[in-house]
Amino acid sequence: MKALATTNRRTERVFLVGVELKSGSSFDTRDALDELTELASSAGAVVVGDGTQKLEVPNASTYIGKGKAGEFAGFCRENNVDTVIFDDELSPAQARSLERIFECKILDRTALILDIFAQRARTREGKLQIELAQLQHLLPRLTRYWGHLSRQKGGIGMRGGEGESQLESDRRKVQERIDRIESELDVVRRQRATQRNGRQRNLWPIASIVGYTNAGKSTLLNTLTGAVVYAENKMFATLDPTTRRLRLPTNQNVLLTDTVGFIRKLPHDLVESFKATLEEVVQADLLIHVVDASHEKAEEQIIAVNNVLEELGAEGKPTIMVFNKIDRFEDGEWRNRFLVQFPNAIGVSAKTGAGVAALLGEIGIQLRPIREFVELHVPHEQAAVIARLHEVGQVVERHYTGKKAKFKVRIPPHCHSEFASFIVQEIKAA
Repeated sequence: MKALATTNRRTERVFLVGVELKSGSSFDTRDALDELTELASSAGAVVVGDGTQKLEVPNASTYIGKGKAGEFAGFCRENNVDTVIFDDELSPAQARSLERIFECKILDRTALILDIFAQRARTREGKLQIELAQLQHLLPRLTRYWGHLSRQKGGIGMRGGEGESQLESDRRKVQERIDRIESELDVVRRQRATQRNGRQRNLWPIASIVGYTNAGKSTLLNTLTGAVVYAENKMFATLDPTTRRLRLPTNQNVLLTDTVGFIRKLPHDLVESFKATLEEVVQADLLIHVVDASHEKAEEQIIAVNNVLEELGAEGKPTIMVFNKIDRFEDGEWRNRFLVQFPNAIGVSAKTGAGVAALLGEIGIQLRPIREFVELHVPHEQAAVIARLHEVGQVVERHYTGKKAKFKVRIPPHCHSEFASFIVQEIKAA
């Protein structure tokens, strides 16, 4: 019986709609619809067509013109379209008007992205964040679900009617649920703050991997740390953050966090809901901005990520630009495209491991200022101290002649007291 149900389930057929504002360019609109196609496919739908209209400003009632809406509606009926998805956020009134014209389900870009996130969230925290964003998006749109009850009561005199009573009840229930989720997420924020304080006591720096969705962030985390984080070639393959310890060639420990991918026009409610997770970005000592170097719109994706970082209040942090997927280029070809604008960028292939050594070296350089550069003299018989020094420090020079072994080494500040009796001087960084 279960197999039969699976066999009979039809893939949702969708039609996409975008507005080409005269202040913009058709290229921007086409690119936006291509990305919307990727999003729809990632949600499990099949796109049967799309359409655009040039406008000075979107129509207040139907987003696109009523004539164009009727034309698209005819195409959708002929092609058995289940859902029409608009590339921008629709107002509740626009959604109601369009449902009457198209006679099928109407979604906007925000609802589509929220649906994808709802499919992908795995942890309780992630599910709470998604539910919060969905409810915040739904709350002002509840009227459309009770329109049929309002029509039973007519126009004037409908106040207090069955539809309105049910609507107010639903609004109250949704708001109560929002309040509960926000309270639970506040607990999550406090837990994360406690965890962060523990890390700061260890004085392990935090590096956050950020970037456009599907840039290869999770694959890079796996390559750098040996983690086994789910990674797939589709948008928003992973949502839940993962933090792993990374030990650099300099013997320095770094906490490396993979974050949710960013995207153009990322819904504001979603950013707000994910603040508990994205606080890792705000608190990070270093950002590793991963870019899909093979994507034709890489430059626009960089701008989109920077916009989200600005919205989070994380702009201006020390950042390493990492151009991923260089295995898709001829030798050095990626440099011609990006190094003029980003001269200190590093090219890697998270898939093959190319360039990873250079990236690890750059991470060590960027995080070096938080280490103390000291000279120590350790008696040869203190083998445990010498072993510990090599374990936690970056040994720059060593000399074993004489009565004591002499070292010039960079050590984490929290280890200072451990070696204080052997330190003979602090060395100014060159």
